[in-house]
Amino acid sequence: MAVGKVVASFVSILLVVGVVIGVVAFASKHNGANANKETATVSTSSKVVTTICAATNYKDTCMNSLGNVAKNESATPKDYIVAAIQAAIEEAKKSFNVTESIKFDFEKNPTQKMAVDDCKDLLQSAVEDLQAAFSMVGDSELHTLNDRVFEVLNWFTAVVSYQQSCLDELQVPELKSPIENGMLNATQLTSNAINIVAKITEILQAFNINIDSFKTNSTNSRKLLQVTEVGHDGYPTWFPVGDRKLLEAHAAHRHGGHHHHHHHQAAGGAGVTPNAVVAQDGSGQYKTISAAVAAIPQKYQGRWIIYVKAGIYSEYVTIPKSATDVFMYGDGPTKTIVTGSKNFAIGKVPTMQTATFAVVGKGFIAKGMGFRNTAGTQGHQAVAFRSQSDMSAYVDCRFEGYQDTLYYQSNRQLYRNCFISGTIDFIFGRGTALIQNSEIQIRMPEPNQQNTVTADGNHEENGIAGLVLQNCRITAEPELFPKRLTIKNYLGRPWDKFSTTAVIESEIGDLIQPEGWMVWATAPNHETATVVEYGNRGAGANTDKRVKWRKFKAITNKNEALKYTAAVHLEGGKTPSKWLAGTGVPVDMSLIH
Repeated sequence: MAVGKVVASFVSILLVVGVVIGVVAFASKHNGANANKETATVSTSSKVVTTICAATNYKDTCMNSLGNVAKNESATPKDYIVAAIQAAIEEAKKSFNVTESIKFDFEKNPTQKMAVDDCKDLLQSAVEDLQAAFSMVGDSELHTLNDRVFEVLNWFTAVVSYQQSCLDELQVPELKSPIENGMLNATQLTSNAINIVAKITEILQAFNINIDSFKTNSTNSRKLLQVTEVGHDGYPTWFPVGDRKLLEAHAAHRHGGHHHHHHHQAAGGAGVTPNAVVAQDGSGQYKTISAAVAAIPQKYQGRWIIYVKAGIYSEYVTIPKSATDVFMYGDGPTKTIVTGSKNFAIGKVPTMQTATFAVVGKGFIAKGMGFRNTAGTQGHQAVAFRSQSDMSAYVDCRFEGYQDTLYYQSNRQLYRNCFISGTIDFIFGRGTALIQNSEIQIRMPEPNQQNTVTADGNHEENGIAGLVLQNCRITAEPELFPKRLTIKNYLGRPWDKFSTTAVIESEIGDLIQPEGWMVWATAPNHETATVVEYGNRGAGANTDKRVKWRKFKAITNKNEALKYTAAVHLEGGKTPSKWLAGTGVPVDMSLIH
C-alpha cells in the first residue's frame, strides 16, 4: 500500500521537475516541432539542484532525489527526471516491504482492518490524482502559467490530505508507526513538491527567467524549450504514449462542449430531464440511491442526472471515483433525506467510513437533499456527509449530525444556501471549502462537552486549503437555546499545524464565547494556525476579547478580506470564473456586503 504512496511521490517529483525546468514545454506546444531538434545542457547541475531544493522543507530528501545527476556536469533535465524516478523506486521498494511485513491481529481489531483498507484507497487516490493532473498541466490554451500553479497546488494538497487522512484513521501505535515511517519519504517529497510549485516564480528568477515574459511565441520562451525535449505532439518525449492518449481523452471530456447546455438548468432541477429516477414507491427506475449510482455508465461523457423523489432513504451511498459530473437533486432538503447511524464510539467504525453519503467522483452537484447521521452525541465521530470531490457544489441541502457532521476531506467545494447542524468539529476537513449564505446550527452536546463549529486540518503552509464561512448565520437549536450561555460554544479549533479558517460577513449569535476560538488539546496548532474574522455582525461578533494567537486577525481592510472570497479561495483569483460558472450554481464570487 505504501508502494502506491511512493509512486505518487515520484510522479509528483517527476511532474515538478517537468514544471520547473520544462515549464514551457507544456505552455508552448506550438513550438514543439523545432524544440526537439535542440538539446541544451545545464552545466551547473549542482546549482540547479540547490536552487530547486532551497524552496523545500526537507532539503536532504530533495537533494537525495536529484543528487546523483548533480555529479554529472553535462546532465540534462531528462537526467534529473530519471534520477527522481530511480530514487522513488528505491523508496517504493522499502515502503512496500514495510507494509507487507506488518504483523497485526486484525481479527482482534477489525476497526483497524477498515482503517488500513481506507489507507489503501486513499493512497491509490493519491496516485491517480497525480497522474490525472498531467492533463491540467498540459492544457495550455485554458490557463496561464499562474492558473496552472493554483491547479497543481490544489492537487498536491489533495495528495497531502489523502496521506494525512490515512494516518488519522490509524489508532494503534504498532500499525501507525511502521506505516507512517514507510510513508515518510513520500510525505516529504509531496511537501517538497508543494513548496517548489508555490515558489516557482522565485526559482525561475534564480535562473534569470522572468515568469511574466512567458508568452507562447515570445523569444524568452525559447530558453526553456531548449532544455526539455518535446515530441511533435507537444508533450515531453519522456511522457508515455499511452498516457498521452488518456490525457487527450480526459481533457476533451473535461473541457468539451458535450454538457454545457445543461449548465444553466443544472441548479434548477425543474426543466432538467433526469437520466435516472429513484423512488421508494416504485414509480422510478430504482428504489434505492445506491442502485441508481451503481447503474451510472462507466464511460459517460457529460452530466449524469439523478432525481431522488421524496422519502427517507436509509442507506449508505458512495459516488465512486469513476462517476464524474453527477448531478443529484431531490424534492427538498426536508423531503428527500438520506440517513444512517454509523459511528466510531459505539459502532467501532473509522471516521471516514461513518459517512452516510460519500462523494469521490469529481464535479458532483447536489441540490434539494438532506443528509443525516443519527448516531447522536454518544457516537462521537459520526459523519453525515463526506466529500473528496474536486470542483463540487452543494445547494439547498441539509447536513444534520452531532460530532463531525460535514467532512470536506479534500479538494475544492462550494456549499450554498445550506443548513448544517452539529456539536463538536461539525464542519471539518483537509480540503478547500467555502460555505455561503447558510445556516449553521449548534446543537445540545453531552453534559461534559463544549461545542466547536469548525476544525480545519490544513497540513502544509503553502497548500491550497482551508475553510471560509461567508454570509452565514450561526445559531442555537431550540434545545440548546436556553442553555446557550452556560454551555461553551466556539467558532472552531485548529486540527492541524496550518489550519486556516475565516468567518466573514456572517451573523454570529450571543452563544459564541467572547474568546471565539479554542486550542487543540493535544498539539500547539494555534501557534501556527491562521484564523480570520471580517465584517461580522451579531452579539457574538465582537472581537475585542478574542484569542491572542499569533496568526489570529480581525481584518478591517476589504482588500485583505478578498483573499477569502470564492474568486480567490476556490479559483485562485483568476477571472473570469472557471469551474464555479460551469456548475450552474448561484454563487457570490466576491464580498457580499
